[in-house]
Amino acid sequence: MQAIRMSEPGGPEVLVLEEVPDPSPGPGEVVVTLHAAALNRRDVFVRKGVAKVPLPLTPGSDGAGVVSAVGAGVSGVTEGDEVVILPSLAWGDDQRAPGPRFRILGGPDQGTYAQKIVIPAENVFPKPARLSWHEAAALPLAGLTAWRALFSRARVQPGETVLVIGIGGGVATFALHLAKAAGCRVVVTSSSDDKLASAAALGADAGVNYATAGDDWPAAVKQANGGGVDVVIDSVGSTWAGSVDSCAPGGRVVVFGGTGGATVEMSVRPVTLGQVGLLGTTMGSPAEFGQLLAAVDAQSWVPVIDSVRPLGEAAAAHAREEAGEHFGKLVLDCA
Repeated sequence: MQAIRMSEPGGPEVLVLEEVPDPSPGPGEVVVTLHAAALNRRDVFVRKGVAKVPLPLTPGSDGAGVVSAVGAGVSGVTEGDEVVILPSLAWGDDQRAPGPRFRILGGPDQGTYAQKIVIPAENVFPKPARLSWHEAAALPLAGLTAWRALFSRARVQPGETVLVIGIGGGVATFALHLAKAAGCRVVVTSSSDDKLASAAALGADAGVNYATAGDDWPAAVKQANGGGVDVVIDSVGSTWAGSVDSCAPGGRVVVFGGTGGATVEMSVRPVTLGQVGLLGTTMGSPAEFGQLLAAVDAQSWVPVIDSVRPLGEAAAAHAREEAGEHFGKLVLDCA
């Protein structure tokens, strides 16, 4: 079979299409013949060596395909099942936080940029029938991250306002869809007027260009919304202070990434005086993934696909992901 392999950290050029042996399932495992895989910002961090993982590696956390082999002791999964992969490995039994064995598929474990993958049987779920292969592959990591952030951590309620920082990426577009489906008002930010327009077409109620607003972007958010927001979904990190300042009293800021940097400096008083909750989150549990898939089956939105490329063009997809030019998910066709 063919797979994208990286033997050293570096630029997109380190991603090379190679012939590798077909995987075989061990006890409790299945082999999935992948129709599609999808990119996440984490993949860029893995490729650049920011996330330290053993090499060589096949990257990739997202995938959808057909079960083609079943290992000993597996029940409830059979050959021919159409499945989507849960990239949250060994979450554990505590819904509040992952256990000590938790890891994300695609480093250290071999990932989905391949024609086939071997995966624990507990990590395959029925593919939502109404989604295409490309849409299903785009869903897992970003969709699950958005679901847990909104519903398990922020506990959003109908009628609340959700601010999504940096609309355009996968989690941000999923957060927009899910919050609107939950009966929330959604405000988004971006440095691109085109992305703000795309978000409006998806149902965003207001948008703020933070490049134009500058350091006063929280004030611009409040002006656009007619007051502070109830929940902020923040993947940037360096924006925490602004996210807190955007909140109404008692607001909640849910943070799950640091694309803007690994450290943050902010004042304590806006948090304490505003009674603002700062909530961390990462990925989600199998139970939450099941909840997400049930919601997808019941709702009408579909994942936003920026573009689809053949598996061998993973490097070009990475270059677009890293440049931040995309709106929605970048997908690789593995068939």
